Amino acid sequence: MYKILTMNTISPIYREILPAEEYEVSPTAENPDAILVRSADLHEFALPKSVKCVARAGAGVNNIPLDAFGEKGVVVFNTPGANANAVKELVLAGMLLASRDIVGGIAWCQSLKGEEGVAKLVEKGKNKFVGPEIMGKTLGVIGLGEIGALVANAGNSLGMKALGFDPYISVAHAWMLSRSIGRAKSQDDLLAASDYVTVHVPLMDATRGMMNEEFLAQMKPGAVLLNFARGELADNDAVKAALRSGHLRAYVTDFPNEALLGVKGVIAIPHLGASTPESEDNCVVMACRQIDMYLKNGAIRNSVNYPACDLGAADGQRVAVLHANVPNMVGQITSAIAHDNINIDNMTNSSKGKFAYTVLHLDDVAPEDVIQSLSKVQGVYGVRVL
Repeated sequence: MYKILTMNTISPIYREILPAEEYEVSPTAENPDAILVRSADLHEFALPKSVKCVARAGAGVNNIPLDAFGEKGVVVFNTPGANANAVKELVLAGMLLASRDIVGGIAWCQSLKGEEGVAKLVEKGKNKFVGPEIMGKTLGVIGLGEIGALVANAGNSLGMKALGFDPYISVAHAWMLSRSIGRAKSQDDLLAASDYVTVHVPLMDATRGMMNEEFLAQMKPGAVLLNFARGELADNDAVKAALRSGHLRAYVTDFPNEALLGVKGVIAIPHLGASTPESEDNCVVMACRQIDMYLKNGAIRNSVNYPACDLGAADGQRVAVLHANVPNMVGQITSAIAHDNINIDNMTNSSKGKFAYTVLHLDDVAPEDVIQSLSKVQGVYGVRVL
C-alpha cells in the first residue's frame, strides 16, 4: 500500500483517484511515498527519505524548493489549468467592476442606512458611479496559456474585440483560441490598442516588474490594467503614478499589498482566483492522478523540476533513474546495467533544465547489487524499480 502525506486540508474527492485499498492518505502518514500539498511551506520541511514525489494542488510552486527536492530524486508536480475557469470568471468580474464604480456604489448605498428617502437619494447620487460598457471595447490578453486563452474567448463572446500576444504560445493553446481572436504583432501594439489589458504570464526573472513605467506608458490613455497572475509582475510605484496622472483608469489585482490599499483607482481582491469548490476539486483530482501514474508506472506529467515522460503500464521490469542533466550520464547508466549482461529492450530519456529522467525497459530482472551500483553513479539522484 502506498502512503500519501497531506500537508493541508484536501477535498475528499481524492478518494475517486486514490482508493483506500491502495492508498493510505493522512496528515500523519509515516514514511510516505508522496506528499500532497496546497499552501504549506516546504522550504524548511524535513523531507522523509521515502518520498518519491510531491504534488501541489495548484499552479504556483513558490512554497516548494524545486532544485533541492530534485537533487534528492523527488519529482514535483503542479496542476496547471485546473483552476483556469475560476480565474477566467474573476477576470471578467474585474473588468465589470472597473468599468462602472460598482464597488464604490455599493459602499455608498450602505452609507445611506438610516437616511430618509433612500430611493430619491439613490436616483440623485447614482451619476457618481457611471461608466462604460465592455461590449465593443478592445480586450488585450498577454499570455495565451490555459487562463489567457479562456479569457480571450470569453471576452470575444461578450462582444469585445479580443487581441492576444504570446510569442511562446503552444500548439495546444493555439487550438483553444477562437478564430475571432486577433493576433497582436507585438506587446506594444496590443497595449496601444486595448481598453482593457489582462496579463497571464508566469513569474520569473524576465517578467518580474514587467508592468513598469515603460509598459504603462504604452497603454491607451484611460485603459484598465488587470493582474490575476502574480503581484510581483507589477511595479506598484509605477502603477500608482499612472493612476494619479489619470493615464491608467483602474488597476484590478488579485494580489493586494500594503502599498496598494486605499489607493484611488485600485480594486484589490483577496486572492480569490482559485477560490471555488470546483477549482479546488479539479486541482486535487489532477494532483492525485499525477501521483498515481508516477508511483505505479513512473510516468511524469506536469512536473516543474523533471521532464515529462508518458509511459504505459510496465511490461517486465522497468528501472527509472532520476539524474543530473550532464554529459555521459546515459552511458554510465546503461553500462551499469550491461555490466551484468542484462539486455535493455527499450529506453526513454528526456531532460528539463538541470535534471533528466531515464527509463530502462529490461528483458531480465536486474539483481539488487546492480541497482545499488546504479544508485552510486555520481549525478544519479534516485533509482526506482517498477
